[in-house]
Amino acid sequence: MNTQSNQTALLDAVIIGAGPAGLTAASYLGRFHRKALLIDSGASRAQWIPESHNIPGFPRGIGGPVLLSELREQAIRYGADIRPGRVDAVERLERGFRVRVGADSVFSRFVLLATGVQDHLPELVGAEEAVLRSLLRICPICDAFEATGKRIAVVGSGDHGDREAMFLRTYSDHVTLIHVGNARSADADRALENAGVALIETSLEALEIESDRLALRTSDGLSFFDVFYTALGCTPRNHLAKDLGASVDENGALRVSPHQQTSVPGIYAAGDNVRGLNQIVVAAAEAAVAATDIHNQLRAAHQLATD
Repeated sequence: MNTQSNQTALLDAVIIGAGPAGLTAASYLGRFHRKALLIDSGASRAQWIPESHNIPGFPRGIGGPVLLSELREQAIRYGADIRPGRVDAVERLERGFRVRVGADSVFSRFVLLATGVQDHLPELVGAEEAVLRSLLRICPICDAFEATGKRIAVVGSGDHGDREAMFLRTYSDHVTLIHVGNARSADADRALENAGVALIETSLEALEIESDRLALRTSDGLSFFDVFYTALGCTPRNHLAKDLGASVDENGALRVSPHQQTSVPGIYAAGDNVRGLNQIVVAAAEAAVAATDIHNQLRAAHQLATD
């Protein structure tokens, strides 16, 4: 990536993030014959998916790395320019934006942020490997069906853990919330009991990941679980937009218009860094909406300039 000393090479769009949202946007913009650059930091959380069975069109399931490879091939087929790098800053200019990638810069009329989130995994030895083995899971909407009837644990530290444990009762009669946070209220405990969720208050030190199960040591002895979910939350990767003054909600997710534009004109966002359901199909749909609106804005600006 060469440093640009001026804005003569003004791109139509720069896409930051090469997960399902970013790659979908690159395909759409390519098919619109738009000149876009996708910057890939290699940090898509989709690469952690061992196998997903809830993505339309893959009835036998598909792994995250394979899905990303297919999306990447599709984007390249339509002319996507994908380059490795990590964006340090986005600056607003009179005509568009300057995107800084290390010592280099690129200039663009629009920027689409598909930067995702950072999951908070429990600080347990082998946690990352457990994700790849489907022992530790992050998204019950994605894969709870495959846990039907199993002994399920939810590791949580707040209301999110309670909600996730109660959600999982749809799939199993054997759901336990392992609460590792602050003191709980009596009302919260009663709600869990009424939902049929067992509650154990302990610390992470009492947990150990074995080869094919989670072990919990308590004063009553050992308990084992077939799968466990982390309900410790995540952090949206939104610092680039926030540095420009973009509005975020109480969870740090970017607020966007129906066309996925943030409160900063020209800055769009799609995927898990936006409020709502953290799902691949949702991320792809948001990217399609954003890319289409970018194309329409470029078309309208060109029409205005030629009238």
